[in-house]
Amino acid sequence: MELTELLQRILLAALLGGIIGLERDMHGRAAGLRTHLLVSMGAALFTVLSELIATHATAISKFGAVAALSDPGRIAAQVVTGIGFLGAGTIIKEGLTIRGLTTAACLWFVAAIGMAAGSGYFMIAVTTTIVGLFSLISLHYLERIYPKDSYRILKIETGIDLDPATLIEKVTEKNVKVVFLEMDKDYEQSRTIIKLHIHIFHKGLTDVLADRIISKIEQSNVPVNKIAWSRR
Repeated sequence: MELTELLQRILLAALLGGIIGLERDMHGRAAGLRTHLLVSMGAALFTVLSELIATHATAISKFGAVAALSDPGRIAAQVVTGIGFLGAGTIIKEGLTIRGLTTAACLWFVAAIGMAAGSGYFMIAVTTTIVGLFSLISLHYLERIYPKDSYRILKIETGIDLDPATLIEKVTEKNVKVVFLEMDKDYEQSRTIIKLHIHIFHKGLTDVLADRIISKIEQSNVPVNKIAWSRR
């Protein structure tokens, strides 16, 4: 293979990975332009090296004496595993929200783009980049159009004599249903801990609906000491 062609593969991978990274950077993600560019270019470099090492090993082998070294997938196959560890580092849990899943998927995605470009499949690399960029830009708004299921737990600490039916009445709405109730009474401290397992079928941001439910409870005459949401 010509050196110029190999460099073109690596540079194309850097360009395509940089395009995806630019979109992530514009949305303020920790893994942005530089990270995605380096991941894509590194994956392409590993793929190119796999082919070069395999070609060289095949050329010097005699009757298959070093046939194991001639497998072009030996090095490139480890890229997938390595990107898995890198992507895990971008996932952060903040309260009820888990952030970084899309960015982790993007790192895995640009690594695949880099491997495609490094293997010389330019059309595949470019096409998947376009589809991926469209998904990141357009589908973000589409997710707010259709309703979807969400399952959460509302944990409430209240007085010992509170009837759980009062809370269930305050929480239940058209698209909000209590599917399970847990109740723990502490007679020594005169308190009751109630956990309402809630099914929400909602269009838009579920956090907005969750805040509205808490506001309804706060504005009611229900004596509440503590209240918190958690994911089921």
